[in-house]
Amino acid sequence: MRIAAVTGGTGFLGHAVVAALARRGWRVRLLVRRSAGHWPCPDQELELAFGDLADGGALRRLVRGADAVVHLAGLIKARAPADFLTVNRDGASRLAAAVAAAAPAARLVHVSSLAAREPDLSDYAASKRAGENAIRANCGSAPWVIVRPSAVYGPRDAETLAVFRGASGPVLPLLHGPDARVCLIHAEDAAAAVAALCADGPPSRIFELSDARRDGYSWRTVLDEAVRAVGGAPWIVRLPTPLVRLAGSAAGLAGRLAGRASILTPGKLREMLHPDWSSANDRQPPPAVWTPRIPLPEGFAGTVRWYRDAGWLR
Repeated sequence: MRIAAVTGGTGFLGHAVVAALARRGWRVRLLVRRSAGHWPCPDQELELAFGDLADGGALRRLVRGADAVVHLAGLIKARAPADFLTVNRDGASRLAAAVAAAAPAARLVHVSSLAAREPDLSDYAASKRAGENAIRANCGSAPWVIVRPSAVYGPRDAETLAVFRGASGPVLPLLHGPDARVCLIHAEDAAAAVAALCADGPPSRIFELSDARRDGYSWRTVLDEAVRAVGGAPWIVRLPTPLVRLAGSAAGLAGRLAGRASILTPGKLREMLHPDWSSANDRQPPPAVWTPRIPLPEGFAGTVRWYRDAGWLR
């Protein structure tokens, strides 16, 4: 069987990618910490390579003999900007070097973020662009593909959960103007793209991933669909941008004072308030390799069902 070596396979998107690879007949080898208490797809046979992105030896053991390498591991919130670079840039660099040394024929699929398109917006976005550059600079002769998913949602996603909880309440804030656009993609669709690109599609390319609405959605449409999915009836209130930025600064300061990482920071708000997170057909993988299949209403409805079954949402 073909072997796919995967970092970040125990995370939200990682669960879906591992399942998608298994469905395509790949044998999956995961990089895991010894302290990890659960594995995705417990009914499937997985190989485990113990270690982390800071351990070059573990990374070489992970990729040795692999036909494809999928790099999903990354940091989305941090206490300090340097922490983003340590994981998202330096970890990618070490993995690429391990592929060049131990699996030079393997196809390396690096899962980045659409935020990397705008590296000046935040420390996170800058680190994702730096990670892309590190992959390209250090993978040697190994064929590489970089994918930039748009906003990913679906079962097990703790970050998007806040939107659905807000849609269940009395008041739901709207942070964006009517012209702002955002692309979304269900985790299963994103995972299917990653699994397909492990074997097919042109190398040395950067692809964006979105659902069929490549021009994106207005944020009001996204909130309306979330409200419909939960069956709520909140009052949707558009917040003034200065108030939103003030809230982000306060949340970031509170996180630093408490010594913890916060997802809501001034940089993250700059990402959220950026007016154009749309995509285009020519930025997506070739249709012969992959096309999305889950429309937003269906995806939101299924996500809400999973949240409720798991007890995450009333």
